[in-house]
Amino acid sequence: MRGDGVSDARLPIQAEGGGSIPTSPLFRKQDWEVRPCSLELAQRLVRQHHYTHGGSNTSVYTHGLFPRGAVWEADCKGVAWWIPPTKDCAERNYPKNWNGVLVLSRLVVVPGTPSNACSFLIRHAMRHFMDRHRWPYLLSYADEWQCHTGAIYRAAGWTESGITKPSPVYVKDGRVVSKKAGPKTRTKTEMLALGCEFVGYFRRRRFFHFQETI
Repeated sequence: MRGDGVSDARLPIQAEGGGSIPTSPLFRKQDWEVRPCSLELAQRLVRQHHYTHGGSNTSVYTHGLFPRGAVWEADCKGVAWWIPPTKDCAERNYPKNWNGVLVLSRLVVVPGTPSNACSFLIRHAMRHFMDRHRWPYLLSYADEWQCHTGAIYRAAGWTESGITKPSPVYVKDGRVVSKKAGPKTRTKTEMLALGCEFVGYFRRRRFFHFQETI
């Protein structure tokens, strides 16, 4: 999914706006680090721990949350996955430079990761591992379907910019399925014919982080 398909993570116990975090130990910044990771790792963690159980086949950036000093990708405890939005989405949100918009498409941490891990991951990814001259406008959404309020984005210094109109949500075999199929938008009849279940209409809170460049 791209653009308006942005969403955060869900598991039986969730953090607002992000990954699942059951009762967990105190987060200590000195115990953790953020660094680039492979798209394959991001895809695997999203399949395992994100309520959509999938995402795009491409990325601009994928960043992993690791215990400090960890060597193996298998030690990764969370990922932030960034992609460009659709042109329409980018122009609506930042018409001045729609090519400079980048979406946080997936954000997830594994169960048991200490609280505040998601905001730490976002902050460090955008400060140290992104070209903010190329991508001055970052965008993401918090799904009300998942009872997300965007607390993680606020903690990372993002700004809320409104709520989207309700849009339909469809699920098949535990995975969210987009109505978009390339340039085409499937009808409800077509979605049901694919075996999808209609969950309902839901809104999303929109958040952005803008960094003016010279």
